[in-house]
Formats: sequence, C-alpha cells, structure tokens
Amino acid sequence: MKEYILLIDTTDDKGLVYNISKVLYANNLNIEQNSEYVDPDTLKFFMRTVITGDIKKDILLKELKEVLPLNSTIKLNEKQNKDVVILATKESHVLGDLLIRYFDGELNANIKAVIANHEHLRDLVEKFDIPFYCISAEGLSREEHEDKMIEKINEFEPELIVLAKYMRILTSKFVNTYPKRVLNIHHSFLPAFIGANPYKQAYERGVKIIGATAHYVTDDLDEGPIIFQDVVRVDHSYSWQEMRNAGRNVEKIVLYNAFQLLLDDKVFVYKNKTVIL
Repeated sequence: MKEYILLIDTTDDKGLVYNISKVLYANNLNIEQNSEYVDPDTLKFFMRTVITGDIKKDILLKELKEVLPLNSTIKLNEKQNKDVVILATKESHVLGDLLIRYFDGELNANIKAVIANHEHLRDLVEKFDIPFYCISAEGLSREEHEDKMIEKINEFEPELIVLAKYMRILTSKFVNTYPKRVLNIHHSFLPAFIGANPYKQAYERGVKIIGATAHYVTDDLDEGPIIFQDVVRVDHSYSWQEMRNAGRNVEKIVLYNAFQLLLDDKVFVYKNKTVIL
C-alpha cells in the first residue's frame, strides 16, 4: 500500500489535530506516523503525517481546507524517491560520499546527473554510471554560464538541486528559478575566516572547534534557512592539513543528513528558519 506524507502549516488553533484526524478517518486513511510543533512566538502550527490508504487527493485536500484556517498551507506528497541533480566543481569529498551512499541505497533519491564547471570529477561520477556534464564558465559572463546550467538542469526536472562544493556564487535569477530547492554546504568558520585557505587561518588562530552548516540557498550568500549543523573538536596538535581533513569529514556528514531530511519531506521553512519534524 502506498504511503503519503501530509504537510500542514497554519495558525495555531484549538482542535486542529482533531479536525485533521477526523478528515483522515472519514477518508478511511491510516496514520502511520505523526509529528507536530507550535512556535510559541508566532503561534504557527506545523504538522507532518505519514498516511496510508486509497487516497483521492483532490477530495482529501478540499476537505482539509474546509476545516483549517484560511492561511493554511497543505501539501500531500507520495512517499517515493525524489529526482535530484548535483552541482560540483573540483573537490571530491562531499560528492564521493553522496555517490557511495547512493550506490549503497542509503538515499531516497534518483540522482539524474552531476553537472560541473570543470572536468576533474568526470571519472569519479562515471564509475557510478551517473551522467556527468561539464559546462565550463571560461569566457562566459556569470549570467551566460548560469543560462547554460539552467538549460541543462531543466532537462532532468529535478525536485532538489545539491551543491556538492560547487564553488560559484549564484545569481538571483538562478536562486529564484529553483526556490527552496537548492541545498548548499559550507564550513562554519564563516564569516570569521573567509577567502583563501580558511583552515590555515583557523590553525593560526588556534581554533578548537570545526563545523559545517547545510542550508537552503537564497539571495543572501550562505545565510539561507539552516537545515543541519555539526562540529568536531580539534586542538593545538592538529596541523592545518589535519584541520582541513576534519572539516571535510564533518561537511560530508552534515550534507548527507540535511539531504536526507529534504528527501523525507521533514523540513518546513518559516521566515529564515526551519522546523524539522
């Protein structure tokens, strides 16, 4: 029997869970899992429910709208693998980790293609029988290059785009073409250590914690809603190269966890923050 994920965010009110459950029961649907959260500051209500049964989508959505406040957002997604495109540049650690997890069946995804602006990662990607496309930015303006990227991405109609250390700043046009569909990873030294070799800068300052942040991409560089973060501890005995290796390890873990949350429809976005259910 097919599983569906029901996502609701609305203004909190008495009887919301009862009214939603009553509609599901009336449609002969079974609740397999349920999570709820109310933001105490905004009184915003969030609910993620996994349901099974013979779903008549239009009827169900209509009946839910009738029992929820007018400002409600309701989504109903069939639980299945999402189509994904990965963007990369030269660094292999994050991309390689995702490809191995994909090969091992750990990701609820269909990786349709990897698109990069350099050829460096072609051999790695093709080992996994995934199409690789290089769209060089040489001699092109940022806008011209992005137009070519968008054209190629759209061939695959992805539900999600993952930046696996894609080392180019995206324009507003690109971001607005794929709202709340682009996932990025960066080290958490920002903004303390920016520019060339942040790990050497961190080493010279005696940093004790190295972290990474996975977030949605918005027009504000590296400031989109945060989905997942983690840290590792280092000390004075680490060389900057060992700090870099520790940072790469945490980047892999953080991106994987954020990616899986998105694949499982567990992320709500409200203003510039996320609710994970």
